[in-house]
Amino acid sequence: MSSVLEIIPLGGIGEFGMNCMAVRYEDEMLILDAGMGFPEETAYGVDVCIPDFDFLEEYRDNITAIVLTHGHEDHLGALPYILKKFNVPVYCSHFTAGLAESKLEEHNLVGDTLVHRVAPRDVVEIGVFTVEFIRVSHSLVDCFSLAIKTPVGTIIHTGDYKVDETPVIGEPIDLRSFRRYGQEGVLALLSDSTNATVPGRTPSERAVIPAFEEIFAEAKGRLIVAAFASSIHRLQIVLDISQQFNRKVCVLGRSMLKNVEIADRLGYLDVPDGLLVSFNQAKEMRDHEIVFLVTGSQGESRAALSQMATQSYKGMTIEEGDTVVLSARIIPGNERVISRMIGFIYKRGANIIEEKRRLVHVSGHASQEDIRIMTEAVRPKFVVPIHGEYRMLFRHKEFVKNHLGYAEENIILIENGDVLELDGERAAVVNKREIGRTFIDDSGFEEIESETVRQRKQMAYDGMITLIVTLNADTGALHGDPEIVTHGVRGFDSSNGNLKDAQRIVAAAIAGASRQTLSDATLLKEHIRVELKRFIQKLTGARPVIMPVVLQV
Repeated sequence: MSSVLEIIPLGGIGEFGMNCMAVRYEDEMLILDAGMGFPEETAYGVDVCIPDFDFLEEYRDNITAIVLTHGHEDHLGALPYILKKFNVPVYCSHFTAGLAESKLEEHNLVGDTLVHRVAPRDVVEIGVFTVEFIRVSHSLVDCFSLAIKTPVGTIIHTGDYKVDETPVIGEPIDLRSFRRYGQEGVLALLSDSTNATVPGRTPSERAVIPAFEEIFAEAKGRLIVAAFASSIHRLQIVLDISQQFNRKVCVLGRSMLKNVEIADRLGYLDVPDGLLVSFNQAKEMRDHEIVFLVTGSQGESRAALSQMATQSYKGMTIEEGDTVVLSARIIPGNERVISRMIGFIYKRGANIIEEKRRLVHVSGHASQEDIRIMTEAVRPKFVVPIHGEYRMLFRHKEFVKNHLGYAEENIILIENGDVLELDGERAAVVNKREIGRTFIDDSGFEEIESETVRQRKQMAYDGMITLIVTLNADTGALHGDPEIVTHGVRGFDSSNGNLKDAQRIVAAAIAGASRQTLSDATLLKEHIRVELKRFIQKLTGARPVIMPVVLQV
């Protein structure tokens, strides 16, 4: 067995979400993060997608632990699904552990998984790997970069980060530890690329405070603030300014309630006594006395804000005089649903404030000058851009090459499934593994086969045909005309002779079938399905899902 380090991304490279990476040396493997994503297939009964963890089956005996950088869904959301397949210990921060255990409880996995809570600068030996957890700033609290010492050298995985010297909660990014590793020597820096196209520095979380103070001072009616439930810094700002302007706060939405409870219990949120009120109490208060802190900044149909905008949420609707603040960035792919929701809010007469109008949101990711600070602190031999669409990875590479003096061969662009080998001197992609994705249904628990989603999509575009043929059990001869029932197939009209032609095609296929095909129902179904499919496609250009049924009499 060759003594090289393998890095294999299972998701999160060239896309948003599903961040998951395997790091392997000989017969030991760490899994870094286990995230979920939001696929384009959401219209077909799909809620989220996760990496296809079946890929890891061949490494079952190698996997020693899962290490989480932080608690955002795109890094944590797939944890229950991977743990159902591979019961290994998990290492993460205290707050991330609170979110993880809440998720594991939903899947009845609490007690089955050993969750190790670690603090900044803790060093943990996991087999051949030594992992130090380095504190970084992000839009969430208690986030880590990972410094992983391996037999071929040290790699640093930044996780999601920005260089924020004045975070609302907790200590600033620990640049001293990054510089210490830089002095000792770092083989590879795997670095967040989300904002690699953005010049300058990413603003501090505190940068939104002036805009929020102005909004609170101007608002005469109810205030409704929608934010990511995980943006604990932002929630703290809303709580602090609400108290400053003598408004009570009512928290709405399942994930918002859960995260506020966890953050409060673990001491990451400072909630003044008497500030939070129940929904029933809020309904009794005057408009200028209340702030609603709600889920739904991405236009999710089941979230509190969307329901208030389109119908009612527990009897409450958005009304004229309300001020709605969208304190979150638009996740790529959600533009249309958010735009539609904003339209509904305007129709109801409310004022809406988003990041394009006021500074009510700042990113949690490193812009170009943050990338410079990180890269110059670590001084790695190789830079490996991760986390973002391919254009962001490419711009990260260009920035490092043009502004930090790195040679082209020392900046490695990888994609999901690539096997990146490091031996201490060289870094090269030596193989490409096919890694699919697994779809999860609207319940959030059941996996949907990719073929099922493909068929649903095909039915949506090209319709469906049910084909029923009845055969003589003794002779295999067709008994009566084939029955063909179409649903939403464009260009196929029974009134213009198409149906009769289709029936003749099926009858001819049965008449010309071999004895072996006629005696095997599975072979016969596929035979008549293919013949009918060719006819329909040639006639209409459509490729409907065809469901054949064979009866014998």
